[in-house]
Amino acid sequence: MTQTTTMTVRLNATLSEFVAANVSDDGAYENVSEYMRDLIRRDMERKQQAAFERLKTELVHAFSGPETAYRPLSAADVIARNTRRDLKGT
Repeated sequence: MTQTTTMTVRLNATLSEFVAANVSDDGAYENVSEYMRDLIRRDMERKQQAAFERLKTELVHAFSGPETAYRPLSAADVIARNTRRDLKGT
């Protein structure tokens, strides 16, 4: 069973008008909740796609190097490298 949460969001007039235009008889959404859920899902998908693209780029780079460029890494080495990247915001 899924738990739901009620949230309150404050919008300035411009954003509020934009939401209202998208949530109406002529809009794409029946209510604000439906619109917000769709926006959040799209943002989640965008972030997952960006992570996948970063992974693909790293793999293409890794596999394009000569065999002699490879060096063995332990799981701890990889975790430490990724932790350093996360701290840098890369």
